[in-house]
Amino acid sequence: MSLLSASTMPADRQDLDLIRDLRRTIESVIVGKTDVVKLGVTCLLARGHVLLEDIPGIGKTALARALARSVDGLFRRLQFTPDLLPSDVTGLTVFDPQTREFTFKPGPVFTNLLLADEINRATPRTQSALLEAMNEQKVSVDGTTHALPSPFMVIATQNPLEFTGTYPLPESQLDRFLMTLRMGYPTLEEERQILSSRRAADPIESLKPALTVPELLRLCGRVDQVRMDDALTTYLLDLVHRTRADKALLAGVSPRGALHLARAVRAYALVEGRDFATPDDLKAVAVSVLSHRVIERRARGTADGRPSAAQVIRKILQETPVPQ
Repeated sequence: MSLLSASTMPADRQDLDLIRDLRRTIESVIVGKTDVVKLGVTCLLARGHVLLEDIPGIGKTALARALARSVDGLFRRLQFTPDLLPSDVTGLTVFDPQTREFTFKPGPVFTNLLLADEINRATPRTQSALLEAMNEQKVSVDGTTHALPSPFMVIATQNPLEFTGTYPLPESQLDRFLMTLRMGYPTLEEERQILSSRRAADPIESLKPALTVPELLRLCGRVDQVRMDDALTTYLLDLVHRTRADKALLAGVSPRGALHLARAVRAYALVEGRDFATPDDLKAVAVSVLSHRVIERRARGTADGRPSAAQVIRKILQETPVPQ
């Protein structure tokens, strides 16, 4: 079946209304960042983790809190610091003198949505405590495996690496994030609106959930039903393989990255109100999904005149023929 012959019937109206309400709820407190909010919602529906990277004070934590509060589920916030231990994330086994037995005390990771604030201020050892949780939705402590709640999503924020007191996230950690998003400065009028909305109190504190956990799980299931034509799959794989051959990159996108890209494309199509994906959906998510999965020929966080990972991905998008 060709892309042009795909059904144009929209997805279920009730589900589309839920997604629209979710976006409006977040946009009511995150001013002027419609595209970023749309991608954040895409991550949520795709069961993916999102990394918000930008300079301090730009609104990363506000967006993370708004995403988390928009769902009526368990929410924990963990401030990552250099002295944070892995057990502070996953939990630990303690001896109960009354029962004379060892009991597992769950850590903050046992939640539906975890805000990992300033994740790159923790040491690599503590950062790695999230690897199993993000990839397999479980944690292993003292030889025992504990399942995490469903859904489980990490919303992490980090400052650029050139800021004092930051540790670079290892490639294995970055690869577990579905997307990396950047906020950017607001316009003058947007900043005026931000000042006005926060004159009395933080509006995020009064944010009402737009989704229940069962509704979110149902929407996540709908993502699996979004159709991707064979021609679009070939287009996706062509992009992925071009990253592995590009001379500006030391390493291209992994097979896991290709899987994550396909799921993000389906989720974005659903957010757009369709039950089938198009090349435009892929173009909309490609840079956010792929740029943190490739290794540049320059060190991350440096500016030596060579193109950044995002610039390389955009160039590959421009050079790859789009299926008709």
